[in-house]
Amino acid sequence: MRHFREVGLLAALSLIGCSAAIARDATAPVWPDTPLARTQALALLQTLNADLLSHDSATLTLERWCGAHHMATPARVIAQRVRGDDKPLPPELRARLAIGPNEPVKYRRVQLKCGDHVLSEADNWYLPNRLTAAMNRQLDSSEVPFGKVVQPLHFRRDTLSADLLWSPLPAGWELQRAKARPASGALAIPHFLLQHRALLLAGDGRPFSALIETYTDQVLAF
Repeated sequence: MRHFREVGLLAALSLIGCSAAIARDATAPVWPDTPLARTQALALLQTLNADLLSHDSATLTLERWCGAHHMATPARVIAQRVRGDDKPLPPELRARLAIGPNEPVKYRRVQLKCGDHVLSEADNWYLPNRLTAAMNRQLDSSEVPFGKVVQPLHFRRDTLSADLLWSPLPAGWELQRAKARPASGALAIPHFLLQHRALLLAGDGRPFSALIETYTDQVLAF
């Protein structure tokens, strides 16, 4: 009898441990490692990339993506601040902003979240002198994404680069004969999948922000 009680206790503890692990990993994307799943993942990444490139606001694009894939209700993106040391503005981006060495530059690092999903991590260098006082206060004190704060500027986005950091399909896959095979476990998806570098320009054509946005595996977590 004692043996059965011990076995039952171990089984219960094992189930509790499994439940905790499932809760921790509830938002982790789990895709089978098959040619079909790899092709679907690549198609989704290219779709998101094209959507980001064809719209000025990454925040609104992520909200549409989150809503379309039922990742959160409501599908609202917030900018969770990441506190720490300021990163210096890279020299090439300073040149793109066309500013001198004494021009004030502020730095804001955020995680763009929709529900429990961190969809993007963004480094943002912006010129406070080219924003209104109200915008600067909101950026300092709230979790409203940058793109929403500066909407009154009627900005447009100038993408400098868009890099796919991971491809689900190996190079030359299209030259290989497709072979149906069973799933060999879960597809290993790295944390960072896509990176954009961009400028935001006001209606008068002057740039006021430089961005490096890195999109995470959570864009596939549905």
